[in-house]
Amino acid sequence: MRNAPAGASRRKFLLGAAGLATVPIVAGMATACVSDQTASDQSTSPATSGAGAVAAATTLTDRRRLGSLEVSSIGLGCQTMVGTLYGPVTSREDMVTLIRTAADQGVTFFDTAEAYGPFESERIVGEALEPIRDQVVVASKFGWNIDLATGERLGGVNSRPDNIRGAVEGMLARLKTDRIDLLYQHRVDPAVPIEDVAGTVRDLIDEGKVLHFGLSEAGPQTIRRAHAVQPLTAIQNEYSVLWRGPEAEILPLCAELGIGFVPWSPLGAGFTTGTISPFTRFAADDFRGAVPRNAPDAMAANMPLIQLLQDWAVRKGSTPAQISLAWLMAQQPWIVPIPSTTRTPHLIENLGSEEVSFSPDELRELNTAIASIPIQGDRLPAGALVATGIEAPLP
Repeated sequence: MRNAPAGASRRKFLLGAAGLATVPIVAGMATACVSDQTASDQSTSPATSGAGAVAAATTLTDRRRLGSLEVSSIGLGCQTMVGTLYGPVTSREDMVTLIRTAADQGVTFFDTAEAYGPFESERIVGEALEPIRDQVVVASKFGWNIDLATGERLGGVNSRPDNIRGAVEGMLARLKTDRIDLLYQHRVDPAVPIEDVAGTVRDLIDEGKVLHFGLSEAGPQTIRRAHAVQPLTAIQNEYSVLWRGPEAEILPLCAELGIGFVPWSPLGAGFTTGTISPFTRFAADDFRGAVPRNAPDAMAANMPLIQLLQDWAVRKGSTPAQISLAWLMAQQPWIVPIPSTTRTPHLIENLGSEEVSFSPDELRELNTAIASIPIQGDRLPAGALVATGIEAPLP
């Protein structure tokens, strides 16, 4: 891997000799869009120009393995594309175009879930990837208690075997496909033994409707028990320079069992890009406003981390976001981050992280510096946090 071009910044990321800030954005990825990487960054551009410039930008070439599943070194999280998590998006059509642009730039790994929308993210992904379905890997998730016909949120979780089967049938239809490459349990159901969940997914694999199995935010013993019934391909947990909780138990367990790891929110919901500060005020419909870590006093306490990332961005000729993603990928070769975005410039910037590398001495220095900075504030609201790290009941 090579270092990214020198002199880059978040708003004017240099790609070769041209400034991306001067390039029209593909398919109008512009007006009033709120993404994983910024709270309120607005711009305006034509809806049908700029494709050539994007094609000339960074294209992913590296591949990584999650267990036996080969994917691009960076994936694309599609959660925010429905416009109900971090605020509105420009249009559904723009999100379809963004996914196709990602594929054109070498992304082969796309992450969604029935809960995103609910259902709408899967529909967007299905429409975008249908023409190239055999060239990409699609991951989705079941497990929240959602009416499978209407999408109404019923509260809590539901991993009963019959619900898993019904959820998968809906996913296949929305994703316009005959199989789900990687199927995760979104959250552990404290009322259903994980052996029942893993056994149901194993049967779906035998039927060809699912190819690989994963868990998200599960307790370590639940991971071991699931893996004993149906080998796990990936664990998806929050992990970033801002939240390093998986390093204590989950990453060593993945290394022991040969399971890949997929960090969600690898940019700390935008904080590690350097575009969010204690002065940021989130919109009323922006989930980040309810996260304790994003309270003004917590963000002020955490700003030394941003200064560190900015210093390393200057040092490596990159951006804080790229340092954040490159750091994750440098931890293990079986880690594949899935940053979400709804804007083409941020997509291209994220993919440029593949060009940033650290020598062993640099990585030790950066790891030591990150570990020395205490982080203030919980990573999720209390109601969401209690659903993480759960151990499933015994059979």
